[in-house]
Amino acid sequence: MGVLDQFPSDVPDQPELLRVEREGDLVWLTINRPEVMNCLSFPTLRRMRTQLEELAQDLSVRAVLITGEGEKAFCAGADLKERKSMPAERVPDFVRNIRGLMDDVEALPQPTIAVVNGFAFGGGTELLLACDLRVVSAHAKLGLTEVSLAIIPGAGGTQRLPRLIGKSRAKDLILTGRRLDAEEAERIGLANRIAPEGALRETALEVANSIAANGPVAVRAAKAAIDQGVEMPQEKGLEFEAKCYERTLTTKDRLEALAAFSEKRKPVFAGE
Repeated sequence: MGVLDQFPSDVPDQPELLRVEREGDLVWLTINRPEVMNCLSFPTLRRMRTQLEELAQDLSVRAVLITGEGEKAFCAGADLKERKSMPAERVPDFVRNIRGLMDDVEALPQPTIAVVNGFAFGGGTELLLACDLRVVSAHAKLGLTEVSLAIIPGAGGTQRLPRLIGKSRAKDLILTGRRLDAEEAERIGLANRIAPEGALRETALEVANSIAANGPVAVRAAKAAIDQGVEMPQEKGLEFEAKCYERTLTTKDRLEALAAFSEKRKPVFAGE
């Protein structure tokens, strides 16, 4: 079943809701709804999931950066105005697809970086949790605020947050619904980098280019080894790590790395 099969037939395709930009080996995905703090409507979910399905097949892309348009909001979560007027029978489809979006992001073979340019509440925080790394602006505010709306984080937040920062800290954030600033997010491990004011894009690109400079097959294998192995008992995880390592042994990139080391030059990786 393809992604489009998971959407009601009357959900429109609106490409303008997601800006897609190729920058060398990198791709930027920018949620383009700044007038509503880049919140996730049904058409936005369709556009994002369709694009992610395409990116998963394009291994020439070495990293994917996800952000929101403007400087105010990364993503404010689900479009509550749309949800308020949504027929009850459509709500389960919406919930399945917002969960599906987070699963799609997490499942991408390429590393993903959330570039958090402002508010990220509810589903916005769940979106950045689904990414591999998080670079945040100094003025960013994050939080799983769903309990204040009498619901729970339903797009992976109750599972991904405790795995990232620990169960006790996750309960503190989820049960209170409180919001935290960039400094606290970095201190507890929710953010990987805080960008200097006005330098969010540059900081994110520095991280992304550091990833893209490495052997692409090895990077994808290392990501898989961590994501899947950490959910296994250690003995099984070590076995899975060995299988991931084996993927790199027959690659041209491994030979190129050895040649470059011998010749005292930077390697040029082809992803093969």
